[in-house]
Parts: sequence; C-alpha cells; structure tokens
Amino acid sequence: MPITILAPRPTRAANDPSAPISSDSDSSSSDGGADLDGDLPMTTTTTTTTKPKTHTSSYEIVTPGETITTDPQWMRGHGTYLPPATTTIISSVAGTVTRTNKLLSVRPLRARYTPEVGDLVVGRIVEVQAKRWRVDVGSTQLAALPLSAINLPGGILRKRTETDELQIRSFFAEGDLLVAEVQQLFGDGGAVLHTRSLKYGKLRNGVFVAVSGVGGGGGVVRSRRQVWTMDAANGAGQVDVVLGVNGYVWISKHVETAGEAEKGGVGTTSTGITNMEESVSATMYSSQNDRIEVETMREIARLRGVVTALVENGLRVDEDMVVRGYHEAVEMAMVSAEGSDDVYLGGERGKRLAAVLTGI
Repeated sequence: MPITILAPRPTRAANDPSAPISSDSDSSSSDGGADLDGDLPMTTTTTTTTKPKTHTSSYEIVTPGETITTDPQWMRGHGTYLPPATTTIISSVAGTVTRTNKLLSVRPLRARYTPEVGDLVVGRIVEVQAKRWRVDVGSTQLAALPLSAINLPGGILRKRTETDELQIRSFFAEGDLLVAEVQQLFGDGGAVLHTRSLKYGKLRNGVFVAVSGVGGGGGVVRSRRQVWTMDAANGAGQVDVVLGVNGYVWISKHVETAGEAEKGGVGTTSTGITNMEESVSATMYSSQNDRIEVETMREIARLRGVVTALVENGLRVDEDMVVRGYHEAVEMAMVSAEGSDDVYLGGERGKRLAAVLTGI
C-alpha cells in the first residue's frame, strides 16, 4: 500500500485571528506526495521575543532551566547554577525561590533528606554487619551506626569485644526503629550516627509516621526541641513525640524511667556517667511493647492525624504547631457526633484545622 505524506497545514497568525486556514493541503502534488521544492516549514513564522522574568520574591515556584534573574547583584545558592561568562542565575531543580539578603536559592518541592551534624533523626535498621548497623534515615545513602557508638546494657563503659560482635543482633535487629543523632559526615554524603545518650535508642510502644513535603515550607523543620512529652486529653496520660529532622516521626506512650519515678516528675533528673549504670538496663534493647490503654492509643492516633494534616496542607511540623493542632483537634472532636472517639482529620477537617492554625 502506498504511503502518502501530507504537507502540514499553515498555522493561524498570532496577530490575525481572522486569517483563513488553507484546507487544500491534500492536493499539494499530482501524485499524492508533497512538493519538495515548495515544502512548507514545520515551525511558525511568527516569533516573539520575551524578556526573561526575574524571580526574586520568596516562595515563587520555578522549574529546572528557568531563569531566576539576570541582575548581577544577586549571588547563586543551592538549587541554582550560573552559565559560563554570564550573570544569569538559572534554577536546577523544581521548587520555591528563597532569598537571604543577596543570596538566591531554590528549595526543592520534593527532596531526599540531607544529613547535618547534630541532627536528631528517626531511622530503621535495614542491615546488620560485623561491627555496625545500616540505618535507613530517608537520605540518598544508608547511615552507619557503629557498635562502639551505642550504650551497652547496664551502662558499662568498656571497649567492645568479639562477644559483643556475636551478640550484635540482641541490641538492634532488622526492622527495629531507633532515634539517634548524626555524629559525623563522610565526603560522599553518608552519615555516622550515635546513641550515646539516654534519650536515644530503640523505640517502642508507639506508631511510626513518615511524612513527605521536605522543602517548600512543609514537613518537619529544625527547631529548638525535637523531642518532648505532653499531657494527652481524655485521661490518656502522657505521650512522647519525636520529630526526626529527616521527616520520620514517632509518637508513643510515655514510660517513666527509674529516676523519674523516684523524683515523681518528668525530666526532673539528668543522668550522668557516674549513675548511668543504675538507669540503663537490659530492657532498653527489648522489642516487647508494654500494655497501652485504649485512651492512650486513641490520642496517639489523633496526634498522628494532626501531623499528617499539617503536612498535607503545607504547614511546618514543629512542637508549637503540633501542640496547638492537637488541642484544636480535641475541641473539634467534642462538637462532633462521635465525641472524643472521632480522630479523623483528613479532607475538609484537615483544611479547617490548618485554617485555624494559620488564622485564615
């Protein structure tokens, strides 16, 4: 069967909406093919010259390859690049433009976590090796947790031996969740963690939440306090909240330590090296959850709904926003038909909660 190549139809001129469009392109040649000598161009003849826009206002979304500014007074930051022999700053990622004095940078709308020394992170053990664990912290690479960077049961301070290497799975196994701190960074971006503090270690008695939205103003942000204990409503007792800078959140039932039980308060004592042996026991690496009351589980689920509602509506997740959002969610449940058992905060309810927190 012969193939007929048709000439493209001429386009309508941009400045002449009433220009006629030729419809006899089928008869461009006698044999059904297109006349090579009089072939029509494939591009429009009308060219428009546009002046590049300048994106210098904060939280304006740009795409990769888009010109941010041509003004030489600005300096380029993360997420931008400068072509050779020009002063044009171009975005290399899709995100929002942020301005710090004369520095322009682009925060990605979606990005992997970039570790920094001192960050508090929540991670999951994915691999057990001879002298270390490999931990998923939501970064481009797995983080390393050396055996020498954890507290031994009983608070013993000594050099790690071959016996400890053989019992390495008794401390952390695959699938275990833990909270740790970034101690060191490698040149390729890899991180080294440590849990040499009583506030770090294995996580139990709670629920894990992985939130997205890193960049663009939403998600977990670095703040003064990433871990705190708060009083839950409806007789649920106390709940611990851990906001990992990497976007992993842990919400759990608060369990009093031996020091807190003696003092009768939360956070009233600080355990030093001398009395660490009295507070650290073998239960710190136990994977068995304690009994959790129904009221406590309900409030943990409500806090989880608050965190997800904040992220879905592009709000930051920190202690102030979570506490305020939780109290507002409790009040919203009181006026609903189900009462305190209503923990749903998705859809329109999440938007109403975000509107109350932002004052819109």
